Amino acid sequence: MQDIIKFHCYNNSGSGYSINNRGSSSNCIEKKMNKMTIIYDGQCGLCQGSITWIKDRALPGQFEFIACQSAERKTRFPEITTGECLSALQLILADRRILSGADAIPEILTGLKGWRWLEKCLRLKPVRYISPIVYSFVAKHRNFLACVL
Repeated sequence: MQDIIKFHCYNNSGSGYSINNRGSSSNCIEKKMNKMTIIYDGQCGLCQGSITWIKDRALPGQFEFIACQSAERKTRFPEITTGECLSALQLILADRRILSGADAIPEILTGLKGWRWLEKCLRLKPVRYISPIVYSFVAKHRNFLACVL
């Protein structure tokens, strides 16, 4: 995974920050983005359970987790709308590419202990055609599924 160097620049009031590539201001702190960032619905029980499952199996330093509803998400990833992250999990890779929903799952599995075999299965052609349908069904019924599971 390639590191992207970003600068977190705190504004003069000390609240919030912006991200730029120059870091010309003295109030900027260099930060390498070498983690994958998962943005999820923080008010969804199934989503919260999925994030806990990922955290329990994640290789050290692989992921950062941000709730869709958080101010941090809106500040750091303004290109991802609230509607997008409420309808499907969003994965931001170190190179800033964004994968959504079923497309994100195989990449997430690469950062988990003992789950690469499933990542390879999910990348097979027949499964690639079915997985968006399954993901969409689960996403649409997640509140019900959270109660049942």
